Amino acid sequence: MDTDVVVVGAGLAGLRCATELVGRGLDVVVLEAEHEVGGRIRTDRVDGFQVDRGFQLLNPAYPAVRRWVDAPALQLGAFDAGVAALTTERLLRLGHPLRAPGLLGSTLRGVAGEVRGVPGLLRWLRPLTRDPRGRRLDALAREPDTTLAASLDAARVSGTLRRVLERFFAGVLLDDTGTSSATFARLLTTSFLAGDPGLPAAGMQALPRQLAAPLGDRVRLGSPVAGAEARAGGFDVRTGDGPIGCRQVVVATGHLAASTLTGLPQRPMRGVVTHWYAADRAPTASRLLHVDARPRPTGPLVNTAVVSHAAPTYAPAGRHLVQASALLGADGVAPSEPVMRRHAAELLGDDGFADWQSLARHEVRHALPIQAPPLDVAQPVMLPSGVVVCGDHRDTASIQGALVSGHRAARAVLDRIGSGVGPGINPGGPAPTS
Repeated sequence: MDTDVVVVGAGLAGLRCATELVGRGLDVVVLEAEHEVGGRIRTDRVDGFQVDRGFQLLNPAYPAVRRWVDAPALQLGAFDAGVAALTTERLLRLGHPLRAPGLLGSTLRGVAGEVRGVPGLLRWLRPLTRDPRGRRLDALAREPDTTLAASLDAARVSGTLRRVLERFFAGVLLDDTGTSSATFARLLTTSFLAGDPGLPAAGMQALPRQLAAPLGDRVRLGSPVAGAEARAGGFDVRTGDGPIGCRQVVVATGHLAASTLTGLPQRPMRGVVTHWYAADRAPTASRLLHVDARPRPTGPLVNTAVVSHAAPTYAPAGRHLVQASALLGADGVAPSEPVMRRHAAELLGDDGFADWQSLARHEVRHALPIQAPPLDVAQPVMLPSGVVVCGDHRDTASIQGALVSGHRAARAVLDRIGSGVGPGINPGGPAPTS
């Protein structure tokens, strides 16, 4: 054998899995087809700005992030814990009363103006309080599941507050149909209530780079894998430089590549388009995500924000960075740039949008696996072929899910082939809830 384990893919799941296996004394090689780690997480520099490939945020309250990521070292620039929602009558700024005290006044005024919708919203949130012993996430994952829309109907959530919630989750779940899992939406809500999502000072790609750092030259970039065949005592992994023999192979690629390599059935995916703009004048002073909560939105955006207000390192001094995100249609067609620009300016209250400089446009066609009910937060990682597979498509469609899936994959490998000399770098433990 050339090595104990070959991990195919250097995204979050693969890096987490490899780190735990190395920590248990196994010889591990990570093969990544691209020339950077991170999978779908990537950051580019354009004219002095940092633009992530698709608008993503890191929530430091995720259990897996608290356990396995040095969030302080990433120097997160946090958004305010709330949302700015454009309604027919006004702009509502709603925030967590404790995490965003500066929004308390606007939140109270907004809730008072929508008082008829408050009881339904509280009914929808009620499952989040049924956890006196601190096992909220586990309890939520065991509750009967339905679609987000059906759960809002059952709680009789209506009016503007319902539209705010639906538009917010449309951007998080990449789903404006309401057919995603209500359990998943509530799991995400617990994390939003516990922490302020933000952006690393060096861009989102700083996260996988931090996870890859302890692995050193065990990560081989620009090394695509063509396949893996079982043989006596292990596997042969086919690469452009010849086969690598190993006792165990872990496929930690994105869902489509994993399907090709393992034969797993393909799951439907959701897509998003994000356009990035540079502005010389700040469209707004807000550090909130802005959504369109009117009964008939005037454009395609699920959210927009002045990113540089939350993360100043994303823009050169004296300039501002705006992101605008919309869903890709079922036919894969993305809204045009002028339409997205106008809608972003309307939501941000800026009439100077014609002067915005277009920096980059990213169409991510396979951004997130669809999370339909009933939510399965822990699909098997050990396949009948003996191959181990991991990624957010095996857990929840989130950074949390990717990290937990990598942890579960490492456990499966250790159960199958055993470990070597014992703990080394950051060994694993019980998995945080997905």
